[in-house]
Amino acid sequence: GEQKMAEKKTDYSALKKGGFMRQKQKGYFSLRLQVVGGNLTAENIRTVSEVADQYGKGYVHMTSRQGIEIPFIRFEDIDEVKEKLAEGGVKPGVCGPRVRTVTACQGAAVCPSGCIDTYELAKELDAHYFGKELPHKFKFGVTGCQNNCLKAEENDLGIKGGMVVNYKEDACIQCGVCVKACREQALSMKEGKVVIDREKCNHCGRCVKSCPTDAWEGESGYLVSFGGLFGNRIYQGEQLLPIIRDKETLFRVTDAAIEYFEKNANSGERFRLMLQRVGEEEFRKAITEAYHG
Repeated sequence: GEQKMAEKKTDYSALKKGGFMRQKQKGYFSLRLQVVGGNLTAENIRTVSEVADQYGKGYVHMTSRQGIEIPFIRFEDIDEVKEKLAEGGVKPGVCGPRVRTVTACQGAAVCPSGCIDTYELAKELDAHYFGKELPHKFKFGVTGCQNNCLKAEENDLGIKGGMVVNYKEDACIQCGVCVKACREQALSMKEGKVVIDREKCNHCGRCVKSCPTDAWEGESGYLVSFGGLFGNRIYQGEQLLPIIRDKETLFRVTDAAIEYFEKNANSGERFRLMLQRVGEEEFRKAITEAYHG
C-alpha cells in the first residue's frame, strides 16, 4: 500500500511541475498555461478555446497574474491535451517551487506613458529563468512606468521603467508645462529656467513626455524592487539600488538576487522571509556588487 501511495505522490508533484493542479473533484485537473508578459496570439486563444470545449467544461479561468487555467481536464486526457495545445503553440505553465510566469503591462511598445519595452524584457526574463527550480516560488513583474499598472512591488522581484532626465536650457521656452506635469514637486521655475531637485525626482519621465520643445532628454532605465510578498503575509518590495541604466547590469542584479535566494533560503521559504531571517545586509552587498559589475 505504501509503495502505491508513494508512486501517486511523485506523480502529483510531476504533474504540478507541468502545470496540472489537482482539483477538489477526484480525477480532474486544472491546467495552468504559460503566458509571457500577458500576451497571447489569436491562434493561441483559438487553441485554448477548442481545448476547453473538447476536454474541459467550455470555460477558462484568468488568474490574477495574467495566467489562463483550463479547469476540469480528466487525468486520462492529459497527454492528448498537451499535444493539442502544442499544435497551437501553447505550452503548459508551472506551479510549485520555481520561477513563475513573468507578468508585464503593455509598456512603451503600446502605451504613451511607458518608459521601457516591458514585453521584450518579459520575454528575455522568461527565457532566462522560467521554471527554474528554487526553494520556493519566485515571481517577476515588469511595469512600464511609475503609474505601476502591474504593481511591481508585490513581486519577489519587480522591475519598473523609469528615466534619467536631463534639462537642456537652450531648448526651453519657459512654458512651465513640465513643472505642472511633475507629481513629486521636483521641478520649479527660478528666474526663467527650470530647476530640478534630484533628491525628489523619482525618474517618472513625465517632464520628458510633457515638454513641447524637447528641452528634457530622457534615458530609459530600470527601477528594481526586491522582496514583495502578497499572500498570507503582505510586504512591499523595496528599491535597494539606484536606477539601472542597461540590461546587462539588470541581468547581473537579477542573477545575483536569485543566486542569493537559492543559496540562503530554506525549502518552502519565500524570498522576503529568507531576507528577514538572514538579515538584509549581506543581500544588499551582493546586489550592490552586481550593480557595480
